[in-house]
Formats: sequence, structure tokens, C-alpha cells
Amino acid sequence: MSPHASASPRTTPPLTPPPPVPDVFDPRLYADGVPHDRYRILRDHHPVAWQDEPAVLGWPAGPGFWAVTRHADVVRVLKDAATYSSYLGATQIRDPAPDDLPFIRRMMLNQDPASATAAHAGAGARGPSDHGRLRGLVSRAFTPRLVERFEARVRDRARTLIAAALEQARAGDGTFDVVTAVTDDYALLNLADLLGVPATDRGLLLHWTQRVIGYQDPDEAPPPVLGPDGEPVNPRSPAMLRDMFAYARTLAAHKREHPGDDVLTTLAHDPELTAPELEMFFFLLTVAGNDTVRSAAPGGLLALAESPGEYERLRAGTFGVGPAVDELLRRHPPVLSFRRTAARDTELAGTRIAAGDKVVVFHASAHHDERVFTDPHRLDLTRSPNPHVAFGDGPHVCLGAHFARLQLRVFHEEVTRALPALRLAAPPRRLVSHFINGLKSVRVEAPT
Repeated sequence: MSPHASASPRTTPPLTPPPPVPDVFDPRLYADGVPHDRYRILRDHHPVAWQDEPAVLGWPAGPGFWAVTRHADVVRVLKDAATYSSYLGATQIRDPAPDDLPFIRRMMLNQDPASATAAHAGAGARGPSDHGRLRGLVSRAFTPRLVERFEARVRDRARTLIAAALEQARAGDGTFDVVTAVTDDYALLNLADLLGVPATDRGLLLHWTQRVIGYQDPDEAPPPVLGPDGEPVNPRSPAMLRDMFAYARTLAAHKREHPGDDVLTTLAHDPELTAPELEMFFFLLTVAGNDTVRSAAPGGLLALAESPGEYERLRAGTFGVGPAVDELLRRHPPVLSFRRTAARDTELAGTRIAAGDKVVVFHASAHHDERVFTDPHRLDLTRSPNPHVAFGDGPHVCLGAHFARLQLRVFHEEVTRALPALRLAAPPRRLVSHFINGLKSVRVEAPT
């Protein structure tokens, strides 16, 4: 008989089951704020988690996707285009209509670099990669030298818009909405200058941005157009972009006859760029170029209003505004999520992913990953290093990041000069979207 036979058996405490996987797909969640509590559950317990894709807000259901929420895994997906393709299913969570996919793939955002294309040539129908060529063409047009020449104009615009907002506030209730009075016009007019869009046509850029980006929010976009099957037509489909593309062709023709010092003139005179490629560039620059700053500028201001100590340090010149912009982008990235499609069977954070599965990275979650950022919910304008992915990573890192940073730096410099204190006058109103981290209203008090 064992000498331990009469002893009490050792017991192992039962393991606490992990919490259930929370939903981070429903765009209505984001109207109440970025769901950081849900992201934390995913990062800690389900770093690669299956999300259902139910019908919502009149848009049809989808097959579901894998949500990737830890910083290291997000960076891995963004960098590994051979495994996680932008081409196979494009880059939005919702699947495009099969007939629209070839059209959507014309945009370099929805292409893979040549090395990735060769690595998984058997994963569906693959065309030749134009990604590198197209990035090279736009890089030639989007030079830092051209962007830097805009600084004086951008600064004058920021001062003018802020001064007008303050004057209006003092004549009214003493408050103004940063979004409607300053940042919407600031982002729009700066982009229009860079592109070379005439002043009389600049409202079109905002209209197209709201239609494409804000389609999930009833305040931003008109009711969806229904197709013959009764389902909403994707706002990025060729049927919904005809007016934008017709305008791009007309403006390009004008630039060939009347060249200016702007990006569209450079693109219109480039013999390597086809007419459909130019149209897609105009679409990409109009929407992405506008909404990046349109979301990040008020988002940064909101973060500063919620951290008055950091705002005072910024005003006092304790540190440069340039590095502070990166922390504001970490705290409020303009893009919440981006989709890829698995080109082959793979494994990520211990989870098996099948070829053809949708894989969606969540930037705002990666930016608050405690494994990378100490005390991530604290705004620290001197945070270094600060490996945020607000402008992406890997082969699709944003070519307009230099222009965006310039605009954000100048905006915050002018705000700190004009506002001795930054106080919210009402709760912010947020965009209904799981894609863009948008703000529809940020009302602040004007100084007396």
C-alpha cells in the first residue's frame, strides 16, 4: 500500500474560463467611443478572435472575420503581404461585389507588391503587380519639397479659421465646434490646394468623402442606393463613383492645358499613368488625404482637452509639437481597422487561419497594447519610442504621412497660441463607423 494512500488527495484549483469574445464589428459601438474595454479582453484572452458579421444598418451580413488586436500581430499582418493579401478581397471588412472587385483592385491600396504576388500566385486569380510602379509614380508627385512649400499657406489657413471660429463664439454662446468651424475646412482646403482643385469645386471633395467614408452613419451620408437585388450598392463601386471619376478626367485635361504647382498637374503629365489609374489616384487622395487629417485633428484636440496637464506643457513649449503629434496619433488614430485576406493556410498567435479567411487588424487596439506601450491610456506627449501604426506599416505605409504630419503640427501650434485653456463645452459626437475614427462634433469654450 502506498504510504500516501490515506492522505487527502491534492486538488488543483479550477481554471477560470476566459471571458467570451466581445463584438467589435458593429459600427454603432463606435458612436459611443472606441471600445477599449472590449479590445483589452481580446488582447488578453483572444488576440486573434473570430467575429461574426451580421446584417446591420441596412447592410447585408457577411461571412465573418478574424480580429487581430495585439500590436505585434497587427504589425506582422501589415508587413507580411505574402501571407495577408490586400489584393484577394481588397481592404474593407465588407466583401465587395464580385463584379466590382477587378475595379477596386486598380487602386494601389488594394494591390500587393510584386514579391508577395509571386509568393502566392496560386491563391486565386492574380494579375501582374502594379503596386511598386504606382507607389513610385505618386511618390514623384508627392515630394516633401512640394509639401513643405505649403507650410505658410497651411499656417495662414489655420490661423484664419481659428480666429473666425473664436469671433463667432464670442458673438454667440461663447463656444464653437472645432469640427464644423475649423477642422473640416482645414483638411479639405489644404488637400484641395495640394491637388490643385479650384476653389469653386472644393465642396465636392467633402461631399465625396462623406459619401464614401460616412456611409454607415445616417448623419453623414444619404440613404444608400439600392441595386436591382434590393441590397445597398457599395459606395466604392464604379456605379457610385462615376461623378468623381468624370470630374477627375475633366480636371486632368484642364491641368494638361493649364499646368499648376500641384499633385494633379504632375500626375496628369506622367506618360506612365493610364486614365483609369489617374482616376483611382484622385479617388484615393481625395478620400484618404482628406479624412486622415479631418479625423486626426479634432481627435488630437479631444485628447488634449481630456489631459489638461499635457496641454499646458505643450503650450509652455516644454517639448516640440512634432513628437507630440505622434502621441496624439497613437491616442486617436484616424483609421480604426484594415482588412487583409489570408493567401494560404497559416497560424497567428496560436490560431489557425485558413486560406481565404478575412483578417482584420485593429489599429486603436494595437496602440493601447500594454505589451508595447507603458500606461497606454495616459497621454504622454514625450513618449519615446512610439511605434504607432496610424499610417500603417509594411508595403502600404502611407505616402501622404509627411503632409498629414505637417498639417497636424501646424494646427496644434496655432491652437495652443489661440487658446490659453482647452475645455470641452459638450460631449463629443462620434462617427458611426468601425473603419474611420471620426468625430462629428467637438465643442469647446472660447477664451473670454
